[in-house]
Amino acid sequence: MWGFVHGPQRGLFQFRFDLPVHCAAALRDGKADIGLLPCAELDRLGLEFLPDLGIACDGPVRSILLISRQPFDAIRTLSVDSSSRTSVALARIILAERYGCHPIVTPHAPTLEEMLSVSDAALIIGDPALRVDTAALPYRTLDLGAEWVAWSGLPMVFAAWAGRPEVLTPEAREAFLGSWRWGMDHVDEMVEHAFTERGFPRQLARAYFTRHIVYPLTPRHLEGLALFRKLVMALDALPVPA
Repeated sequence: MWGFVHGPQRGLFQFRFDLPVHCAAALRDGKADIGLLPCAELDRLGLEFLPDLGIACDGPVRSILLISRQPFDAIRTLSVDSSSRTSVALARIILAERYGCHPIVTPHAPTLEEMLSVSDAALIIGDPALRVDTAALPYRTLDLGAEWVAWSGLPMVFAAWAGRPEVLTPEAREAFLGSWRWGMDHVDEMVEHAFTERGFPRQLARAYFTRHIVYPLTPRHLEGLALFRKLVMALDALPVPA
């Protein structure tokens, strides 16, 4: 995004910033032409995506955490921040495939102690997860990016720039690539913005932008995405635990 906001790609598109779930709704309702779409929504909405760039990880992602009062195979109830359907689906897949449990899932505001007061475990994502000092917690913690990679042997793709085929033109594709390249050349500015405007330690922000999050999508990322989409469709066909 940095090039679109501050660089030579500024003005090519009109942008609105919102939670992932609202980006999906805007695409669904025709209020946006292109959006950063949680990958769990791709098949439900029947949209194409730009194959070059996304929000992915090759290991720990740091911003998608499952925190539990119980052993992971004993989780029966899970409070989730439902601002991204991908993270909720990933939590259900990991718990089922790696730990053999299928908890009752309940949406909840992303306040960790409140979530854990009503459920065995909590899923928190984004800024609230980045603000958690996992080493200081008295609970068990899973980084769901690391869990997916360990289980599948493939990278995890969380979101992609999606839209109808006719709007994902070569010109749009090049604009998004250009914005990403410009941003990667200006990481120091991004880190400073994260510190001054969002209150994140500079070291954490730099690690997140340059190590935890992977932007270019390789064939292995697309292979991981294909597996995730297959599992999400199977998950959607299951009855919700009562």
